[in-house]
Amino acid sequence: MIGASWAGRRKVTRLIRLWLLGTVLLLMLAATIAVFAGSRPAAAARRESDAARWVTSWGASPQSAGRDAEADAGFDNQTIRDIIFTSVGGDSIRLELTNAYGTSPLRIGRVTVAVPGPEGAVVLATMSPVTYRGRGSFLIPAGAQVLSDPVDMRVWPLEELAVSVYLPGRTGRATYHLDAYQVNWVSAPGDHTADQDASAFVVPTTSWFYLSGLLVRSAQADGTVVAIGDSITDGVGSDVDADARWPNDLARRLDAVSGPTLAVADEGIGGNRVLADSRVFGVSAEARFERDVLDQPGVRDVIVLEGINDIGFSPVMTYRGAEGLPRLGTAVTAGQIIAGYQQLIAAAHARGLRIFGATLLPFQGAGYYSAAGETTREAVNAWIRTSGAFDGVIDFDQVMHDPADPLRLNPAYDSGDHLHPNDAGYQAMANAINLAMLLPG
Repeated sequence: MIGASWAGRRKVTRLIRLWLLGTVLLLMLAATIAVFAGSRPAAAARRESDAARWVTSWGASPQSAGRDAEADAGFDNQTIRDIIFTSVGGDSIRLELTNAYGTSPLRIGRVTVAVPGPEGAVVLATMSPVTYRGRGSFLIPAGAQVLSDPVDMRVWPLEELAVSVYLPGRTGRATYHLDAYQVNWVSAPGDHTADQDASAFVVPTTSWFYLSGLLVRSAQADGTVVAIGDSITDGVGSDVDADARWPNDLARRLDAVSGPTLAVADEGIGGNRVLADSRVFGVSAEARFERDVLDQPGVRDVIVLEGINDIGFSPVMTYRGAEGLPRLGTAVTAGQIIAGYQQLIAAAHARGLRIFGATLLPFQGAGYYSAAGETTREAVNAWIRTSGAFDGVIDFDQVMHDPADPLRLNPAYDSGDHLHPNDAGYQAMANAINLAMLLPG
């Protein structure tokens, strides 16, 4: 009897130990899942937001420093005030903050959002604090982007917002978007995120820092159309502070239509190429397509206008060989650019998205024009128009060329460098887009 009782107690003890071990393992697993879920990139949170009718009302593709002394040096105990322009409005917003090209964790001390006033001031009554996981101060890991908590703030379509970001410590090289064509502000030392006046914002800059997206919960927007491209999509040549890029003008046209509309996210980068990465001009369209296009909340349509830099910067410099010296490479061909387009088309279609190809604008007279490059441009445009590979074609070339000389930009639309349109040209590009091709139904 004693032996049986002892055996029974040992069995019970063994079961208790197994139960405790199992409980510990479950707790560890739960903690691991929580940590993993909390550390997922902003892309995962972006996709989760789709079901809640979130769309990307504004975007700016992140770039690494390398062409701007301010971005190279970074910041220390300063506040950035970025001014951005919405495409659609809604009753709640989220901000995407970026340290995509940082080499160390980025400490965010505080963030606010408000309607801007003149010269870096804001309207105090509209100011709202922005948090991440309930905290006003937080870290963004190196190479990461994070989505803020939702902010209960009514914003309107085609409205400017001021996003103020306090950076309490040394940031190192900044993640930024070089060509904002918008005056933004850098402060004197200190946290000036809650300042109504602009007295502390002493340094103007035409770049956006540490901000890559504005998400809006909208009852009017049925999705997001993403424009991916180079400097022509980025708005180079347009007037500063005018919000006169062709994606802005497209947003204005969509806002004027009754019924469901679309948000517009501008993911252009000056100097960008379809095929080749650049430390100065960003990673290629192929490399950034998932981050800048596929993972945008509510994305349903994509417009691709890119390839002129692949042609103009060709032949490219390569850095092969044990000595690491630059060597002149071979010229980029129309077939290679087309193959790049086909990669983008396949990726979009795999996500169930529609993707539209825009023909390349004429560029005779531009600094990198060549007769061979013109032949390549014409071959690329012919494929865009006739292959049927895209879900639709936007013939910017037809609209923008000089009727008297089709190899050149129309002088009425030329910003002066024979490559980039002016404000009137960007408006003409937006007007050339068939809205029925984009809008639901």
